[in-house]
Amino acid sequence: MKSVTYPGALAGTPPSGVAGSTSQDDAQSSAHTAGTIAARMDRMPATRHFWKMAGLVSLGGWFEFYDLIFTGYIAPGLAKAGLLTTTTQTFFGYTGIAGFIAATFAGLFVGTFFCGRLADRFGRRSAFTGAMVWYSVASAIMAFQNTPEGLLIWRFIAGIGLGVEIVTVTTYLVEMVPAHMRGKAIALNQAIMFTAAPIVSLLASFLVPQAPLGLDGWRWIVLIGTCGAIIVGFLRKAMPETPRWLVQHGRGADADRVVSAIEAKVAAETGRPLPAPAKAIEAAPVETAGFLEMWTGPYRSRVLMLLVFNFFQAIGYYGFANWVPTLLIAKGVLVTKSLMYATVIAIASPVGPLLAMTVADRIQRKWLIVICAGAIAAIGTLFAQTANPVLLIVLGVLINLFNSTLSLCYHTYQNEVFPTRIRARAAGVVYSFSRLGAMFSGFVIAHLLRDHGVTGVFAAIVGCMVIVMIVIGLFGPATNSKSLEEISH
Repeated sequence: MKSVTYPGALAGTPPSGVAGSTSQDDAQSSAHTAGTIAARMDRMPATRHFWKMAGLVSLGGWFEFYDLIFTGYIAPGLAKAGLLTTTTQTFFGYTGIAGFIAATFAGLFVGTFFCGRLADRFGRRSAFTGAMVWYSVASAIMAFQNTPEGLLIWRFIAGIGLGVEIVTVTTYLVEMVPAHMRGKAIALNQAIMFTAAPIVSLLASFLVPQAPLGLDGWRWIVLIGTCGAIIVGFLRKAMPETPRWLVQHGRGADADRVVSAIEAKVAAETGRPLPAPAKAIEAAPVETAGFLEMWTGPYRSRVLMLLVFNFFQAIGYYGFANWVPTLLIAKGVLVTKSLMYATVIAIASPVGPLLAMTVADRIQRKWLIVICAGAIAAIGTLFAQTANPVLLIVLGVLINLFNSTLSLCYHTYQNEVFPTRIRARAAGVVYSFSRLGAMFSGFVIAHLLRDHGVTGVFAAIVGCMVIVMIVIGLFGPATNSKSLEEISH
């Protein structure tokens, strides 16, 4: 593996005495610049600056997850208002709750598969800022729809913006923190985001059965998230673009300024000089990356592995997360109590990532994914077999703990295994299959619940988690504490 011998050099500045005006020399200088920027970023300690930045990114992610998670919690309100039904006579019926879930994830699929490239082309910051405004406005319009068709159309449009936001925020954070804290930073990000789950559930338990000021409770839930997201979108405009993206697009001087500003803040916080950068891994020259690049070399097998993983983990994850209140009702729990129980279960969502912070960068991420999937399969089997309210809550909490830990692991993982020039695009493509899986899951779960009950639902969830364990366990590369540039070689 080649390395640069001037790790302390400024971005875009070759050492004195290096001749060159040819295009080959320019390409090598660009590669060295990218490697040097990466080495300077990865040698910094985890200080207050990085945690504050992760917190600000996560604040926006909170409203994104709020918008995503309310799908299941407003479902009883949509049924109560007569807009949608709990089940439908046909498998792909659009007038049921499954149709609403499908519209959400159809939009997410379009956003992740087709629009992830926008973050590679225009920058991570521009992409997630624009996406937040997009889905907030679309959700606000959806809140005032009075027909199933209008509801589903605007949910689909909002889902496109959500898809871009979800992929880009994780890509941004992975590129902006040192290698040794990627897992912990994403864990914090997920912990903050997942606090939206109990908030949504609590709001739903109070608002869904009512109509404050004559407006259906489910509409209030949607509008509350919309207002907060727009405010946070403007707050995040001051955040810098990632240096890795800047240098890949020939803006070495801008990348150097961003890294230098971070270095100054980190040095001031530690009160001592920063350690010297390690020898920089030589990155690929700046180039225009295309869709086909992810299907070549080592990336092809990673794409295929993550396509299969994402499709099946989404059925398992959302088969529970989006259907908690409905599954509890199927167990004989009253509507009002099911929402209360679901709130208790949802409280576990942010706890999982907080607990995982202690091991996120110590245990290989691929094995954490396997462990979580196995735990979900085992606990889900027990959940399907009991009707005891206390056991239902305890088992639901445990499933949520492992679900949220699984989420933080794979969001980090699928952004680590691709190079900067195609990171958002490739992560978006593979993640889009989780949107397909989630969209399909709504119809599958509704069908299984109707014909086979909760036992049938969890049989499907267990099967999906077994596939996840096999795919990641056998074919996933190790990534912990490695430079992004090293992993992508």
